[in-house]
Amino acid sequence: MGTALVALAAATVGVIGTLLAPVLSQRLMARAQAEQFDRQQRTDHAQRLHARHVAEEDRRRDCYVAANAAYRRHRVELMNFLWLVHKGEVTPEGRQAMEAARHVHHAAFAEAQMIASTAVMDELDAVTTALSELYGRTMRLEEGRPVPGGSFQEIHDGLQELWGRGQELRTAMRTDLGVDDGPVARPA
Repeated sequence: MGTALVALAAATVGVIGTLLAPVLSQRLMARAQAEQFDRQQRTDHAQRLHARHVAEEDRRRDCYVAANAAYRRHRVELMNFLWLVHKGEVTPEGRQAMEAARHVHHAAFAEAQMIASTAVMDELDAVTTALSELYGRTMRLEEGRPVPGGSFQEIHDGLQELWGRGQELRTAMRTDLGVDDGPVARPA
């Protein structure tokens, strides 16, 4: 009877194994699929975060390019207008060119206020404030009622000094964008 019991036990284990194999196989496959789905979800999430980060960097870079170009153009047109005032040759075209550059600068500044980092905004605020003050002095000089510090030479010197502030602004923008100003490789 001992061998019969062993044979019965072996047959029972075999039948149970045969019956449970599909269930266990299905559970293991479901677990593997769930893990694969979770990995895919994490990968998709990481890719979305990366794409968003790249898009934000592109948007910030485009904003900085526009703000820098607008600042430089406004400064140049204000300098040109100052020379027209100094020579007594102000024309509607000269005034329009200066005002157009000023409005483009204001628009670029407004966009930067929504996008720029605090460090860049600090520099941009300082440059824009100085540019606005020099604009006001130039307009008063053109009207024939200059304010203290509003002579042609003082305004001209202020615009020249503003060039240095523009360099600081550009450096802040480049730093914020992660542009490395490391050593320049020299060709051998």
